[in-house]
Amino acid sequence: MQEIHHIESQDDTKEPVSHLIWFRLPWLVVGLFGGVVTSIIVSKYETILQEHVRLAFFIPVIVYLSDAVGTQTETIYIRNLKGKVSKFSKYFVKETLFGMSLGSIFGIILGAFSYWWLQDWEVSATVAIATFVNVTIAPILAVLIPTILVREHSDPALGAGPFATILQDLLTLLIYFAVASAIIL
Repeated sequence: MQEIHHIESQDDTKEPVSHLIWFRLPWLVVGLFGGVVTSIIVSKYETILQEHVRLAFFIPVIVYLSDAVGTQTETIYIRNLKGKVSKFSKYFVKETLFGMSLGSIFGIILGAFSYWWLQDWEVSATVAIATFVNVTIAPILAVLIPTILVREHSDPALGAGPFATILQDLLTLLIYFAVASAIIL
């Protein structure tokens, strides 16, 4: 990967598409590979999905919320990294508390909606708990991954998005099915 200072000084509008592909494609291939691995892992939960198909209804919204919270945090944090505005530990604590707050809010809302809609406390508890946990960890990952990339002299604007997204998706699904397995089975 190219060093941060070199990429930040470039104007992407002046770069040939082949250069953009060269720098962006490796991270997207990591995401593609992670997506395949995630699909294989989800297939391991086929039985619980067959027995409780209603669980599938909430996968898109929980994955979306986790990704959206993470992407929003990551974008703001990378901007702050460029300006060296915040101390890591202070930012990390703030984002952890932010994630817990959003996780609580979205977990309650989505769990209540699920119960209102389906009248199934097991699915609703699964949705509420998994949403809380996943939205809580999203900003944590969104701060850790760019920090690690910067320390490894990689541009966080290129690598953090694809890597954080696939890692968040994988964790979101693993947590969702782990919570479902604990509550339903």
